Amino acid sequence: MSVIPPKLAVIGAGPAGLMAAEAACAAGVQVDIFEGKGSVGRKFLLAGKGGMNITHGEPKPDFIRRYGPRAREIARWLEHFDADALRAWVHGLGIDTFVGSSGRVFPADMKAAPLLRSWVHRLREQGVRFHVHHRWVGWDSQDRLRMITPEGEQAIAADATVLALGGGSWPQLGSDGAWQPWLAERGVDMTPLKPANCGFDIGWSTYLSGRYAGSPLKPVVAHWQDLHGMAHARQGECVITATGIEGSLIYTLAPDLRDRIARDGHAMLMLDLAPDRSQERLTGDLSRPRAKRSLAEHLRRQAGIDGAKAALLHEVLEKSRLGDAGQLAATIKRLPLRLLQPRPLAETISSAGGIRLEAQDAQLMLDRLPGVFCAGEMLDWEAPTGGYLLTACLASGLMAGQGAAQWLLQRSAKM
Repeated sequence: MSVIPPKLAVIGAGPAGLMAAEAACAAGVQVDIFEGKGSVGRKFLLAGKGGMNITHGEPKPDFIRRYGPRAREIARWLEHFDADALRAWVHGLGIDTFVGSSGRVFPADMKAAPLLRSWVHRLREQGVRFHVHHRWVGWDSQDRLRMITPEGEQAIAADATVLALGGGSWPQLGSDGAWQPWLAERGVDMTPLKPANCGFDIGWSTYLSGRYAGSPLKPVVAHWQDLHGMAHARQGECVITATGIEGSLIYTLAPDLRDRIARDGHAMLMLDLAPDRSQERLTGDLSRPRAKRSLAEHLRRQAGIDGAKAALLHEVLEKSRLGDAGQLAATIKRLPLRLLQPRPLAETISSAGGIRLEAQDAQLMLDRLPGVFCAGEMLDWEAPTGGYLLTACLASGLMAGQGAAQWLLQRSAKM
């Protein structure tokens, strides 16, 4: 007599969901993936548009520290699937990788689409079944999965479920956070979703906003304080926007800045616009006679400050102080920016908040919902850009898929 394998429903066809499906299928479980949109991996594809950054090549202790307060928990995920394992997995899909000058790891062709196509093809060959245009809207009175489909609402029975529905960023691609009330009704412990890897509003003058939006600031050194008053500094690049500031450097600082705003109503960010020059040197150079040169030309010649950086000095200094070499040098080294609020969640790269990790067991099964596992960005953790987000999403998907398969097979063995 043939034995029918237990059935697993994976809801959400992003990286975490696809990895959960792969892991469970490899363990001998029948997997069906349900995706609300008309195709899989939409956010994955958009994230890879400018170059698919899959992970980072820095030493593992430094890598783990990127996960901040959740580093200890995510380190456990990475024991099963770290940056090296991710690269090997990509190679198994027939795609070469390389490490860029920044330490970031990319597919050889820098593209996301070939990787996704190869992955989906392999999953189909392994027996995973895909159902697009199937939007999950909670459970019915018999604990079946409620799906809105082109044919109307359907109730789907599954032996176990992996939820990999994303957070709240880029909702047009499927990560809209709509799952929160359905889990809250079941008593799942969650924290509100909030922006991560986000820009911040400052409230520029009309002139600066209209003239310099999109202008890069590089190199600069950011100085800021965390919630505990501890001072930090980091060099990098950022971009002036129509409403404020964003970019890779700002995304790295975002958790501290966001949380300071939530507590204090604003956050102060200081930018060193000339990190290769001391304040003393700048003061001396700017004290030299201008003759008939304009202030803009004087700044360019004596301090290497022009364009957007010069405009920022005009933005924060009164006109009467622009002629004071000491004041000008001090401001170049510590340009004060008052951040008013993070950009809206819907336009940020990723989100923080979600299902608390304490609401799950070691295999990422919800304590309040036996047989329901959760993975990816819908969990309460965050990481900067640079491959850290994708690595942890895949690692959590692997754990959830393996955990679901183990749970199913143990139950099947008892029947």
